[in-house]
Amino acid sequence: MAENFYQLFAQINRIPRPSHHEEKIADFLCDFAVKHNLEYRRDSQNCVVIRKQATTGYENAQPVVILNHMDMVCVAEDGYLRNGHPFDPLNDDIRPYIYTDDKGERWMKAEGTSLGADNGLGLSMALAILADDTLIHPAIEVLTTTNEEDGMSGAEALSRDFIKGRKVINLDSEAYDQITVGAAGACLQVGKWDLTFQSQSEGYQYYRLTIDGGNGGHSGVDINKGRCNCIKSLAEFLYHTYADKDNEMSGIILCSLNGGTANASIASWAEAVLAVSDYDAEKLKVNVEQWKHEVKQTYNTSDSNLSINLSACQSTPSINQGGSIIKCLASLPYGVQEMRKDMDDTVMTSNNIGMIRTTDHELTISCHTRSFDMNEQNKLSDLIKQLMIDYGAREVERLMNTDAWMERPDSPLLALTCRTFKDVLGFEPQKVAMHFVLEAAYYVAKYPGIEIASIGPRIIEPHSTSERVSLDTADKIWLVTIELLRRLAEEKS
Repeated sequence: MAENFYQLFAQINRIPRPSHHEEKIADFLCDFAVKHNLEYRRDSQNCVVIRKQATTGYENAQPVVILNHMDMVCVAEDGYLRNGHPFDPLNDDIRPYIYTDDKGERWMKAEGTSLGADNGLGLSMALAILADDTLIHPAIEVLTTTNEEDGMSGAEALSRDFIKGRKVINLDSEAYDQITVGAAGACLQVGKWDLTFQSQSEGYQYYRLTIDGGNGGHSGVDINKGRCNCIKSLAEFLYHTYADKDNEMSGIILCSLNGGTANASIASWAEAVLAVSDYDAEKLKVNVEQWKHEVKQTYNTSDSNLSINLSACQSTPSINQGGSIIKCLASLPYGVQEMRKDMDDTVMTSNNIGMIRTTDHELTISCHTRSFDMNEQNKLSDLIKQLMIDYGAREVERLMNTDAWMERPDSPLLALTCRTFKDVLGFEPQKVAMHFVLEAAYYVAKYPGIEIASIGPRIIEPHSTSERVSLDTADKIWLVTIELLRRLAEEKS
């Protein structure tokens, strides 16, 4: 008996698979192909395609690609431990559990971490189709890419002969009653500062200032929900409190600044180590109390668990470039920059500050810019790059710059998918363009004539420790997918 997709999802969750570290899950996919006597191909980026012949009698139908990505945004709750040690995304598994809400709907969530239903559940469905010889389908290519969540380098590097099919079912959407027909473009860039340090003379006290407990979330899907980006909030507090009339920092010195967990997530925490003169120490405590009050008022609804703490710490060398870095962060745009005028509640252009890290020689800041308008995306990303350079960045590395994608409205695959939803679930899905990035733009450019229908179960709060998936909608998407494959098989070329 073939394994169902929930059983396969359980297997996938035992394999660590954060972006840039997909070797183990790629091994699993190749072993899966061998186990089921299926042809496969693996490229230098660890992208894998597994091919299955058409059901007997349907060999003349056009081949279909089922698309997913194998990496996940792996974040953990602050202080979450495994066997007494901090959670390690490179070695620890994901531990899902199922619960029923007060409306009787079944959900799956993970213990202490993000779940990885984005996109592990879609991948599990694709593997279940490969393993089930009772289904009717055309020839299938299950394509699974790497690093979708942090640069899309896997899709970008695919060779032009890696897939043959031109009809693509993408199982990477997050609202089961919708078909994604468009996705924003994205530019991911990282500014890098060379750091020099100096030790302060006597007369300074040292404090660790933290803000954490933010809801975080997907930097595209959740960017319009008014959530606190803790990196931005901390930087603005330091700048507006300590910049003098000449725009210079006074009374406080930066020793380190860290925050955020993933480039594609809204930063749910940030931490600064500060050197403060004896004269200004009490003033800092007063200012932090005022900041607590302001944060509580501003984010009482969106981030009710935010916490700000100030504690004394050991002395540490200070960053000579600290004032410029704080001013840069305070100047960087964050959040929604423009809404679409042709689609209600749809963001046109946004920017997120994802992570900041301080080492003993370098500081890095990442920004994830998204837009449906490539001119606006380029203008905003160029502005961010120039701000970083103006405030002393050695370089700004552009890790991704992908176009927006819109499926053509007369797509036969799109029409068939809508009819299948109507016949199987009793409703026609809404066609939406989403403010997240899909790999579709790469495929449209690389594989002429391609059509893409993007569907998936209801996933709430992806890229966060609150991530959860509705199992009832997952069951429904499974039914739609296998029926869609049957209908595609019956469409003889």
